[in-house]
Amino acid sequence: MQLTVYNPQKGRLETIDAEFTKDNTTWFGNCISTRDVSMITDIDGNILIREFDYSYPFMIYGMSRSDIDFDQRKAKQLRLRYE
Repeated sequence: MQLTVYNPQKGRLETIDAEFTKDNTTWFGNCISTRDVSMITDIDGNILIREFDYSYPFMIYGMSRSDIDFDQRKAKQLRLRYE
């Protein structure tokens, strides 16, 4: 499916092809705040971080879920580095 994401490295929105499966995505069901990370997905050697709101997901290049130990807190810290 096509998905619009924010690319902080380029400072703009872009459209990517993404497929969310149990093999490439970790979902977090304990979200309360809109700033909580609700899912992380590996896409072509990059990581896609989606928050628990309607904002665009963030695409971080050169990172993967395993780089942050599939951890929701580490994903949030990584996401905040690119604000």
